Amino acid sequence: MIGFVVRRLISALLVLFVISVAVVALFTYGPSDPANAMCPEPKCTAERQDAIREALNLEAPIYVQYGEYMSGIVTGREIAFGSEAYDCDAPCFGVSFIYRVNVWDDIKDRVAPTVSVAVGAGVTILLIGVPIGMFAARRRGTSADKAVIGATLVIESIPYYLFVLLAFLYLAVGAGLFPQDGYHSIADSPLKWAWALLLPWLALGLVNSSKYARFTRGSMIEAFNEDYIRTARSKGLPERTIVNKHALRAAVVPIVTIFGLDFGALLTGTIFTEKIFGINGLGLRALDAVGQSDFPVIEATTLISALIIVLTNLAVDVFYSVLDPRVRLS
Repeated sequence: MIGFVVRRLISALLVLFVISVAVVALFTYGPSDPANAMCPEPKCTAERQDAIREALNLEAPIYVQYGEYMSGIVTGREIAFGSEAYDCDAPCFGVSFIYRVNVWDDIKDRVAPTVSVAVGAGVTILLIGVPIGMFAARRRGTSADKAVIGATLVIESIPYYLFVLLAFLYLAVGAGLFPQDGYHSIADSPLKWAWALLLPWLALGLVNSSKYARFTRGSMIEAFNEDYIRTARSKGLPERTIVNKHALRAAVVPIVTIFGLDFGALLTGTIFTEKIFGINGLGLRALDAVGQSDFPVIEATTLISALIIVLTNLAVDVFYSVLDPRVRLS
């Protein structure tokens, strides 16, 4: 088990290394000029932009720039913009071109809202989708099974952003059943934190749980056809024990794998949720940074999102190996 975790951890570190190199390379060699984004023409002359490039060390080899960037995350560094200099304390992801502040100071309070929305929605997806799939699998071929599968197809055919917008307009604005005041820190009040995020969780959860209901149904039906399930039934075990202890454990393995892959998409999907519900999260800040060509913020949000996704997939791999010991041996 320890060897499996170590191998997965090394793979995760290699993935993060490749992503970080790609992000720094895109910053330096991308189609947009960082100097022009920081001080566009005609506000700045060509000489002024050359001075900015020199101050940002954009002419240095990529490995030098990468070393400076990563060491800044660990120890901090001083960043010069022409005649201006900024002390960027660790973790230093650079200085925002637009607001002239340490990027980490700008985005650190936005990580928690995004993670809260994504994790809460992920839990909601599993709490809704898996039981519905189990219900349909146990009633395979009946009217209830067909109604459930039909309902999931209808929900999944609705565009996500439209579903969330309608939920906000009708349930929060129109009926007043849910709050509209954005995000509350869990440290200040766990109850307000959960209440403010309840509708975003339900909206994200309902839209995405439909496919998990179908995945669970298919996996449960496949498990019911296995020999060990027939053996358990022949021994007279209660149906609840057969379903919850034996069939569900086999069926949940592919669900966990799919969930790990989908969590990254769930993080990016919170951009629409944050915009509609007024949640100042990481996705909304990244969207603003793209519109403003604020490259240091784009770099930082990309790296932080990649770190969250890689750690989530690492946790899924470990959990997967607990559910199915054959994974550790492969």
